[in-house]
Amino acid sequence: MSSSQEALDPRDWIAGLEKGLHIIEAFDAAHPRLTATEMGERCGMTRTAARRYLKTLVHLGYVGTDGKLYWLMPRILRLGHAYLESARLPRLVQPFLQRITAGTEEIAYLGVLDGGDTIFIARSGLQRHMASGYMTGTRVPTQVTAAGMVMLAYSDEAFIDEWMKTYDLRAFTSFTLSSKTELRETLTGFKRQGWSVSEQQLELNFRGIAVPLLDRQNHVLGAISITMPINREETDHALNRVLPVLQEAAHSLRPLL
Repeated sequence: MSSSQEALDPRDWIAGLEKGLHIIEAFDAAHPRLTATEMGERCGMTRTAARRYLKTLVHLGYVGTDGKLYWLMPRILRLGHAYLESARLPRLVQPFLQRITAGTEEIAYLGVLDGGDTIFIARSGLQRHMASGYMTGTRVPTQVTAAGMVMLAYSDEAFIDEWMKTYDLRAFTSFTLSSKTELRETLTGFKRQGWSVSEQQLELNFRGIAVPLLDRQNHVLGAISITMPINREETDHALNRVLPVLQEAAHSLRPLL
């Protein structure tokens, strides 16, 4: 996988738009509410500049405030919803996710890479599953997901090298793969076999199995995966049960990508 970012002529660069997006992205689970001073520190700008951007976003309805603290408003969801409504890949893959769920009785996902994270941009599941698993839009560190690792495995070497240099590997459990040397070896094995499995990397007692979504030029566009409780099911049994269904869906999708 290569970066989707292209070289931009400086004459086409709108610095204000970049800064406004940085303001929006500065809010996260660890920083749900920020003062203008704190926002300036997080975004590398003065308090006055941060306050102007925040005030503009308040006026547009994307940010709320009590006069001191600022926070995101539900209107911000319009931005993500617009992608899900307009993007071709989630709409194309959704029926196949439903088919996977029908064949395995497990939740199926479509994931794509974004920086150091895997984002799940579509999912299916039985009605009893709808309150469990990853919700659409969930971001998870790439090295702890089967989907993320199989996408990395099928990316070009330059992309993998840059990814390895840019992102730190954080340990979430005692099973988390946190050595870049070991991760590189694991990725090589995943590409050789054509699928990935991740067990207890992010959360204990959970397993992920994934296959890449390749287009007709053999470029990886995403990954389809299943995440399930391990319970007492052996790895080989789980693979025999769900992997053929994932592979059949990926094979059927390839001519359409």
